[in-house]
Amino acid sequence: MSARPPARRGRRGGDADTRAEILAVALEHFAAKGYDATSLRGIAREAGVDPALVHHYFEGKSALFAEVIGMPADPAALVSQVLAGPQEHVGEALARTFLSVWDPPEGRMRFQGVIRAAVGFEGASRMVQEFVVREIFGRVAGELAVRTARRADDAALGAGLAAAQVVGVGLLRYVLEVPALVDVEVDELVARLGPVLQQHLVGG
Repeated sequence: MSARPPARRGRRGGDADTRAEILAVALEHFAAKGYDATSLRGIAREAGVDPALVHHYFEGKSALFAEVIGMPADPAALVSQVLAGPQEHVGEALARTFLSVWDPPEGRMRFQGVIRAAVGFEGASRMVQEFVVREIFGRVAGELAVRTARRADDAALGAGLAAAQVVGVGLLRYVLEVPALVDVEVDELVARLGPVLQQHLVGG
């Protein structure tokens, strides 16, 4: 990671350079501390901006992290989209949501970059794991657990298993490019993956 110039003294107003500085500081904090331990206040302080300005540019920590790693959509919006549909189809909805994000060429390149960073960059694997499991699958599983009175520990296990399933398919399809998974149509992948995710997230 290349060194940034020292942060300016005093707080700054909003402009394109300020937004870029917030992203650069955020990358350093996420990489050094992990997702959980990073705070928006800490990022704002080092970037020399008011914390309200960080919220002006980004809806929250998950949205900021999503942009740092090149995710093209706010994860909270993706979770809301998945949970808005019928509960009996949440597994299929989640599978289709991820595949629709990753399948276009730009999304494929972003996924490849995230996975390669997680494997090769110290600290990246931890922050990606915390983000994916907690902010996406954890939110879905947690909301479903409330609706179905499922035990919290069982829901957490389901979230982890669902995350492993989806990220594993993404790894084989977009990074390792296993022919059987590269050639299959999205609809068939959703049909096969959806029931497995449903079992992990909703239970029997």
